[in-house]
Amino acid sequence: MAVNDTHIEQLADLKTARAGEFRGTAFAVLRAVRDGVTRAGRPFFDAEVVDASGGFPVKVWDDAQEAMGAMRSLEDGAVVKIRFALDDYRGAKQLVVSRIRRAAEGEADLRVLLGAGYERAADLRCESLVFDIETVPDTDLRKVPPTIAQAVTKHADRSESEEAKVMGLSPWFGKIVSLAVGDGEAGEEAMPVTALVVPPEGRADAEFPPWIRPMSEPQLLEAFWFLASQASRVVTYNGRGFDVPFLVARSLVHNIPVRVDLLARSNKRHLDLLPLVGRAGAFRASGPASLDVVCWALGITSPKGDMDGSMVAPTYARGDIERIAEYNVGDVEATARIYRRARALLTE
Repeated sequence: MAVNDTHIEQLADLKTARAGEFRGTAFAVLRAVRDGVTRAGRPFFDAEVVDASGGFPVKVWDDAQEAMGAMRSLEDGAVVKIRFALDDYRGAKQLVVSRIRRAAEGEADLRVLLGAGYERAADLRCESLVFDIETVPDTDLRKVPPTIAQAVTKHADRSESEEAKVMGLSPWFGKIVSLAVGDGEAGEEAMPVTALVVPPEGRADAEFPPWIRPMSEPQLLEAFWFLASQASRVVTYNGRGFDVPFLVARSLVHNIPVRVDLLARSNKRHLDLLPLVGRAGAFRASGPASLDVVCWALGITSPKGDMDGSMVAPTYARGDIERIAEYNVGDVEATARIYRRARALLTE
């Protein structure tokens, strides 16, 4: 049965609707606008509309002249109201838009559209989200079941590491205390980097500089997934091997929705620079090149000064989250410089 002009609160509601039998209106965020012409010479616009629940591809044809004109004036990230018909294209649902306009201020509920994390990170949205995390142990082995403590001890023995290091590198025993973000599309001198931090005990009410934003770990995770969902590209150095799996696991612990699959090999939005530049030559056999090595080889200022990853946990224990944030920011700045150098060699 056809349903006409139903207003959709969330795009996810369309997943159970039948293509060809549904028309409606919705508020959404416009992404990835592209104009084109068919082989027969017919103009069209392709785009994507998204909200916190997901997204759908959009098609605007030349028989909707008003909508075609509106598409020419709408930028990526615009909050819009659309009138659409649910269609099927090659087995996948898409929205054929007959009308589209920019939403008036206050007309749309931005929390519904953009989801949790919007309030804390709306001004940090990036075209190319470059990020890095710092983690510390967060488990007292004296308070866990004996079998769990034994598993940590055995792993530490096998890897010839201290138990604290093992726990700090595991999302099941550690936590994120700093997540630095910046836009890789910004210029070398123009890229501000912000650190979202989880203050140590006793420093929750401390005053921090503007580039440091204190919050809880669940709030940090919500802010990250908001930023990742809004970015056209996510850039990391070993993000597939460490940062993203850690973020996903901590989100599972806190029951925070993972809004973007950054681990899928088919997801070209996530560019991990490690396979591109860190696994060349002799390091292929002995292990990937560190961020420090690649920076040195490319003549880029290394973020590794008088601090390294092994010092993060004791620095946090001393309450010096500012020093950790500075270190974290340095990694993001270096990763962004490598990305800019490599960008010309990348294919979309």
